[in-house]
Amino acid sequence: MGSSILVIEDSTSIRVAIAAALTGAGHSVLSRDDGDRLELDIAEFRPDAVLLDVMLPGSDGFALLEVVRRRSDAGILMVTARDAVADRLHGLTEGADDYIVKPFEMAELVARVNAVLRRRGRSASTMHIDDLIIDPDAAVVRRAGVSISVTATEFRMLCFLAQRRSRVLTKTQILTAVWGYEHYDPNLVEVHVSALRRKLEEHGPRLLHTERGLGYTLDSARPTDVPS
Repeated sequence: MGSSILVIEDSTSIRVAIAAALTGAGHSVLSRDDGDRLELDIAEFRPDAVLLDVMLPGSDGFALLEVVRRRSDAGILMVTARDAVADRLHGLTEGADDYIVKPFEMAELVARVNAVLRRRGRSASTMHIDDLIIDPDAAVVRRAGVSISVTATEFRMLCFLAQRRSRVLTKTQILTAVWGYEHYDPNLVEVHVSALRRKLEEHGPRLLHTERGLGYTLDSARPTDVPS
């Protein structure tokens, strides 16, 4: 399963983009626009890594860094527009594992998060569902030993479903996790589920199941699945 990542970033657009990129890489993400619930989130979500924006309303990222270090052994990546050497040294000296300056490419951010997780021995593992193999780090999908070509959106959706294997996920939950916004047309989910399902079923029985009136679940093949 993927690692659990807590993201604290006050910019909505950046927060949504980070969450989408990390979810697409196979991680489970909880995002907040401030650190008011940090101690509770650490206790309940138990993050493997925390991304902290330095410039936050209320307690800034450096203050939150101290809280994380007292309450958790999670990896910490500081995310900020500040590029001063003093700021970088401050974060690293106080216990941050890495530091990335805005603007940045999401691919670089994901790579840095994965590197922090590996150094702390908390890297995401490959996910298996029957003969389906999903490698979040390498962005590889294989079934029955055959590589399956999927789009970036399909990969994010597949990782999100695989992380929550056997759980029924609604269209709204999938929209929020994959597209980062719950008010997109829910038909987007149907279209991408159908496309992903066709690709998976070229190499074996159905794994992506429709739960009538509820949503979708990724699980082992069933003898009786309702077609959609």
